[in-house]
Amino acid sequence: MSTDRIEKTVILKAPRERVWRAVSDAAEFGRWFGVAFDGAFAAGKSVTGRIVPTTVDDEVAKMQKPYEGMAFAFEVASLEPMRRIAFRWHPFAIEKGVDYSQEPMTDIVFELEEVPDGTRLTIIESGFDRIPIARRAKAFAANDRGWEKQVELLGKFLARCAQ
Repeated sequence: MSTDRIEKTVILKAPRERVWRAVSDAAEFGRWFGVAFDGAFAAGKSVTGRIVPTTVDDEVAKMQKPYEGMAFAFEVASLEPMRRIAFRWHPFAIEKGVDYSQEPMTDIVFELEEVPDGTRLTIIESGFDRIPIARRAKAFAANDRGWEKQVELLGKFLARCAQ
């Protein structure tokens, strides 16, 4: 088992164009993920995100509530329309009063592939081995569970949009 990389794959019952919009439009991303961004996603640009409860799952929204308003840096590394978007961030940077800006960031990639049943989405977060040892395992475990939940939230968001 890798300590450096998390990978989650799901088949979403939605066209690739729709999934692409959900992961590449900052406002849509924010609704399912549970964050409000201060700008649009553009390659090479940084945006600030503030945690807000997700709009697609009451239970998850309740878990996000204690962190509401917490800000974090979100860098858009690259955009390949309809195929791939890559971000960087400081993983599990939720402790109040801690400055994470000098720590290395992890890389997050969303890859989309059209398949007969919809769209295969693969989310990869890597670079945990660069995170300071004191918080590396906790960040990895939290994000491993977090990406599982985010995949579910995205599926719920897309299902609502189809109605």
